[in-house]
Amino acid sequence: MSKSDRNSGKRWTPSEVKLLRQLAGQNTPTRVIGLELCRTPAAVQSKASDECISLKPTNQSPYNRRT
Repeated sequence: MSKSDRNSGKRWTPSEVKLLRQLAGQNTPTRVIGLELCRTPAAVQSKASDECISLKPTNQSPYNRRT
């Protein structure tokens, strides 16, 4: 059984949403957030979308430009 199966189908707690918001603000990859919260990356993306949390990295230049 993988770690992500433990919270399958369970509701998100306010503390989990807070941690999701914090990790997303630190540019943590979706897969790593899923491991921290014992959720699948798809569940993390879905909840982030529901809560209007951006998972896009903010430290990368657009169009892969190098300066």
